[in-house]
Parts: sequence; structure tokens; C-alpha cells
Amino acid sequence: MKKELARILEDAVKKLGVEDWPAIEIEVPPQDTMGDLATPVAMSLAKALKKPPRKIAEELIETIADQSVFEKIELAGPGFINFTFSKRYLCSELQNLLTLQGKFLREDIGQGKRVQVEFISANPTGPLHLGHGRGGAIGEALSNLLKAAGYRVDREYYINDAGRQVKLLGLSVFARYQQLNGTEHPFPEDGYKGSYIEEIANDLIREKGNAYLQAKFDDVAVLFIDYAYKKILSGIREDLTEFGIAFDTWQSERELFSNGEVENALNDLKRKGYIYEKDGAVWFKATDFGDEKDRVIIKQDGEYTYFTSDIAYHRKKIEKQYDELIDIWGADHHGYITRIKAVIESLGYSKEKLKVVLVQMVTLLRGGRPVQMSKRAGEFVTLKEVIDEVGADITKFIFLTRRPDSHLEFDLETAKAQSSENPVFYVQYANARINSIFRHADEQDIVFEAFDIDDLGLLTAEEELRLIKKLLMYPTMFAGAVNCHEPHRITFYLQELSGIFHSYYNKHRIVSGEIALTKARLALCEAVRIVIRDGLEILGISIPEKM
Repeated sequence: MKKELARILEDAVKKLGVEDWPAIEIEVPPQDTMGDLATPVAMSLAKALKKPPRKIAEELIETIADQSVFEKIELAGPGFINFTFSKRYLCSELQNLLTLQGKFLREDIGQGKRVQVEFISANPTGPLHLGHGRGGAIGEALSNLLKAAGYRVDREYYINDAGRQVKLLGLSVFARYQQLNGTEHPFPEDGYKGSYIEEIANDLIREKGNAYLQAKFDDVAVLFIDYAYKKILSGIREDLTEFGIAFDTWQSERELFSNGEVENALNDLKRKGYIYEKDGAVWFKATDFGDEKDRVIIKQDGEYTYFTSDIAYHRKKIEKQYDELIDIWGADHHGYITRIKAVIESLGYSKEKLKVVLVQMVTLLRGGRPVQMSKRAGEFVTLKEVIDEVGADITKFIFLTRRPDSHLEFDLETAKAQSSENPVFYVQYANARINSIFRHADEQDIVFEAFDIDDLGLLTAEEELRLIKKLLMYPTMFAGAVNCHEPHRITFYLQELSGIFHSYYNKHRIVSGEIALTKARLALCEAVRIVIRDGLEILGISIPEKM
């Protein structure tokens, strides 16, 4: 509907003789009584036409040639124009939805452009926690959304398998290995203390016995580090598979060093004059590109900082010639955005090529009370523990019920409830309920087939028209979600659509003795089912036939 109105308004503005006009804003009015869609375009044209906005609005209304699309067009306030679409137009568009389905619902916005989405990228030093899960749900849904809109999407996981944290992991496992073999060995003060460390140490004992009991850590560090992080990474892969998330590529940080990509990146920046030495360290001139201070890339002791490998990593991304790079990070990495964009700009590319989505924390509750920490992870509840208790679909959907940059409370009891309090159950049940309606129709020998506009014209109830209008707003919502990189808009929409449908179902009998009306209502139900399935598919949520 929004696209059609935009086309009509553009034609009307042209007829007023305006050669260069601002983008035409179209919005959904705050109240149903104000119409289906509204525009303040008359006010934005007042300066160019040197007329009062209300006068311009009147002229625009008069110039709209095909007013059969609308039931009424009203002038409101200082110059708003409110549009209520005609029933015939709504039924015609509903017919198009039923006939074209995906082609009607999804716009080819990407047109084959290449996008890389990098998300989760958790250090392989422990199990995935809820924050990683939320980032994963957002990354997967965003990837699906962009792909549905015609982009070519690559999903990537960056493995932080180099540096201090993985060394500390190996040292933690080494200490626990010694202790389990009866040796009094000190545990590192800032080591990883979850029971998974003991599990890894026990696995190593089963495989190697006490072969390293007399060894010094420095002599076996590579073995312990590799063994530990690979075990954890294997568990991460298993958890992601259970969560329904798959990556196209897994990029190792270590490989950036071993393949010479870190060295090449630094040499590249050095040739460009963006690297210098000071106080025994090596620095990147981040301030040349808007950062608040220059950044150390090699410390005084010769050790590389985390930022150094990130420079090489993003250089490698850039060289793959993606049209857009999307990084999904925890909200605590907010300050990192400027320096990574500085790297991209220093390499000769627009910093706008990189989009960063920040994801806020998740608080886990049970009946409104905070959940105690995980026994296995030690410091947090693992993603796997939540999936095992409430299921992957519910977990993923709840993660997508808030904007990424807003804090999320995840209540386990609400998540398990089979009621309207459980958002994914509410949506999936709408689809299952429609399936049940069609099974009942089959039992009555009522065959569903394509319907013409006259049949759909039997849909006259207020709830039916409201449902049709909501269905026809899906393409507009879809385009907005794509352009703003906000898959949670689909979650909001599906909850609202399901609420309207359940209310309609509770008030009106779908299958009745009036065959023509029954078929029209079945057509409406089929349209709801098409839209719900499209949205759930993008979100990566299963679509059960029965519940």
C-alpha cells in the first residue's frame, strides 16, 4: 500500500509543477480513525510553492487522478493528508498476495550486492553464553533477511585463537591437569575456573595419561592450548548447530599471522605513513581519521595488541570486495567502532562500508527472579543450558523481541508457557490453528482454490478488513527492516498479526454453511499463513504443522 501511495503522490506533485521536491514521507497514523496511511508532503512543499500547506494539500488531493484506490482522502491539521484505501483495492491486493506470495511480499532491494555478516566470534575459551546467543540470533536473522531481499550474503565467524586469552586457557587446563594427577600445582589467579576446564583436563588424562606430569608449561604450552581451544570450539560448533545457525566461513586469527597477513597489513599502513614508533612501541595514526587517540599495535615488549590482528582481519575483508561489511558486537565494544572505521579509511575505502550492530546484555530470570550462575561455566549461564530447557525456537525468537541495543530480560517460565505470554508460541499457534481450519474444511469437502475479487468482497467484517490491511503492510515492513538492518521488526509484526488473527478467529466462524463466505474466509486465512511462514522462515524459526 505504501509503495502505491508513494507512486500516486509523486504523480500528483509533478502536476503541481514542482521540479525538485524532498523525499515524500508516508507514515502510519497513530489512530485507525485517521486512515490507513498519511503524508505531511504538503508542508515540505510550502517553501518551494510559496503557499500555505493546507492549500497545497487541497491541490494535491484534486490532482490525484485515480481516486478509486481510496475510500476517502481527508485533510487534517496544518496540512496532513490522510488516506483510507477502498475495499476493492484491498481485495485486489489480497488477491495479488495469494497469487504471487513471495514475489508480492519481498522486494529485490539488494539486486545481487555482496554482503558479509560477521557475528558471535566468541573467544574459544569457554562455552557460549546468552549474550553470544542473542548476537547469533540477530546475525542469522539479519543474514536471512538480506538474502531474502536479493543480497548475496556470506556469514563468517572470527576465531580469536591467538593472544593472551587462549594462552591463559591452556595454562588453566595445564594447572587442572597437574592437580588431577595428584600434584600440588598453583592455579592461575585470573584463570578460567568453570567445570569445563576440569572436563578438558580429564579428557587429556584419558588420552595421554600422566605423560606431562613432570613437564613445564612453556615446554607443552602449544599442546595444551591447541587441545583446549579445539575442544571448546568443537562444543561451540555443536551448540550453534543445535541453535540452527550455520556459517559459510570460519576465519582463524592465528592464520592471519601464519599467512603473513598481519605483516602485510602493517607494511601497507607503513608505506602510507600511518605507522610510527614512540616510547619503544609501534603506533597507528588513528587520530588522522577521527579517533580520539592513536592506538598501540606493537607493545614495548614486542607483543602484538588485539587491535593489530583486527587491522589485518578487516583489511582481508575489504580485499574480498564486499559491497558492505556488517559486524555484530557486544555493546561493550562501542568504543572500538571508531578505530576500526579509521583502519578502513586508512586503507583507502569509505568508512561507511562498515556497519556495526551493537547488542546489549541479557538478564536471565525464572519467575521474575535472577537465575543462579551455571555450574559448568562458573560465571554465566550457557546458551546450551537455556536451549535444553526451553528449546532453540523459543530462545531465538525471544532474543529477537527487542531492539539489539536495548537490554533484554529473558524469563524461563514465560518462555515455557503455552499461552499468549510466550511470543513464539502465539505466532506458531496461529499457523497451526490455520492448518487445523483447513483440515476441518477438507472434512467438509470444501476445496480451497484461487479466488477472484468478488469472492473476497464478502469479507466485510471490521476484523477482516483490519486483518487484510495488516497483511498488506508486510512488504513495507520488510523493506524497512532490510534498509535499517533490523530483523526484530519482523518479530514485532508477526506478534501483531497473530494477535489480530486470534481475535478474529475467536469472534468469527471460518467454516460454515455459507460456502461462498467460507471460501473467502479460507482465502484470508491462507494469506495469514503465507505471511507468517515467510516471516518465521526469515527469523530462522521452525513452522510446526500442529501444536
